[in-house]
Amino acid sequence: MNERAGSTVKYGGEGAPDRPLGRSIRRGLSCRCPNCGDGRLFRAFLKPVDHCAVCGEDFTPQRADDLPAYLVIVVVGHVLMTGYLLTDMFWRVSPWIHMAIWIPLAIIAAIATIQPIKGGVIGLQWAYRMHGFSRDPDRGGPAG
Repeated sequence: MNERAGSTVKYGGEGAPDRPLGRSIRRGLSCRCPNCGDGRLFRAFLKPVDHCAVCGEDFTPQRADDLPAYLVIVVVGHVLMTGYLLTDMFWRVSPWIHMAIWIPLAIIAAIATIQPIKGGVIGLQWAYRMHGFSRDPDRGGPAG
């Protein structure tokens, strides 16, 4: 049964600890464990750790898949397209100069934002107890 009280998400029946959504996503965006906020979330650039080194939270159930890439495309695309259009309104330059400016910026922005966004998606999944993060056998997670 789902209960919502503000931004706190409660799943898993009575006695299940609250998992504040905003805090979980913020911790994920900072590439930290959404449970304790101290442990690292990634062992490599986009490879999450199996377990938090501080609190022992299991991250093997996470399934971020393609959502972080789609979010990066939306965010970076909107920001860079706005920059491109504003630049083109004020300074008429060759398309080659635009390509020399905006393609490297797009690559750098995408690489800089993909890891924090993936961390935020993992924090979202953890807060909503998705994909085995529930620890409730009735919801498909491990008992415990």
